[in-house]
Amino acid sequence: MPALKTKRNIQEYISGYIDGEGCFSISFSKRDKFLVGWETKPSFSVSQNEDRAQTLFLMKRTFKCGFIRRDFSDKTLKYEVRSLDDLIRHVIPHFKKYPLVSAKQRDFKFFEKVCLLMQKQLHKNKNGLGKIMNLAFQMNPSGKRKYTKAEMQKALR
Repeated sequence: MPALKTKRNIQEYISGYIDGEGCFSISFSKRDKFLVGWETKPSFSVSQNEDRAQTLFLMKRTFKCGFIRRDFSDKTLKYEVRSLDDLIRHVIPHFKKYPLVSAKQRDFKFFEKVCLLMQKQLHKNKNGLGKIMNLAFQMNPSGKRKYTKAEMQKALR
């Protein structure tokens, strides 16, 4: 029996892959030199074992941004996009056109809102950072954070 030939939709494939293996996150680092005392760092990433890295290189080519690095904590390769401009111009439009189908779509929506607030420079004032923090702490509820929401709120006063 001959192999079934199908036309592959790489964009849909990438969204499906990210639905299972990807992560949208907003992290915060204490930085005394920053006006509000905190650095806000959005990140989109996906990890894979090195023997399956082709998918990561496909994503890098498709999104036309980001980088691939070794993640020594779990011995994988990680494709990551951290540039706010790249997230807004390349990553977010992809997931708006090819939405996720799992609960990760909710994280993506919060992520998008945070990135758009950052684009308006709202992370550089206490009120804006408070809004961003509230959105970020609704994402990835099972994830680990270095600082609690209460610690950050206390430091913002």
